[in-house]
Amino acid sequence: MLNVQEIQELIRLIDQTSIEEFKYETSGASISLKKSSTTGQVQPKNIPEKNVSETVAQIESEKASAENTQDASSQKESTVDYDHEIVSPMVGTFYAAPSPERENFVSIGSKVDKSSVVCIVEAMKLFNEIEAEVEGEIVEILVENGELVEYGQPLFRVSTK
Repeated sequence: MLNVQEIQELIRLIDQTSIEEFKYETSGASISLKKSSTTGQVQPKNIPEKNVSETVAQIESEKASAENTQDASSQKESTVDYDHEIVSPMVGTFYAAPSPERENFVSIGSKVDKSSVVCIVEAMKLFNEIEAEVEGEIVEILVENGELVEYGQPLFRVSTK
């Protein structure tokens, strides 16, 4: 059975393609996704889980929130002096710390080198450590812990001066 994150990933992938309809069946469970002809949005139906309407509403809400956050961050101008952005290499969930009880990997003012782990992006139950890949100082953190991030979305701004 597909979990919510896998369904979200399917929705994102189908939304980015010209595929109009997608159907998946396995072990007695099936999911059917179809783009609406007027809005271009993917509409899930026939998901065999409890609280289906809540799950669909949560997926749509998270997707809209991620799009609004990305639009707002691209529209505002930064007053922070930086010369490098650390971007997400994948779609997933951003985590600032290795676990909820532990301290964040980095904060504003943290010095990083090329191999410093700055965060974790979880995709399909895999926790991927993201490294700074530059030497410098973190001057801005652009996402919140637990936030969904897109491929190529800026996560941190670094001053390498």
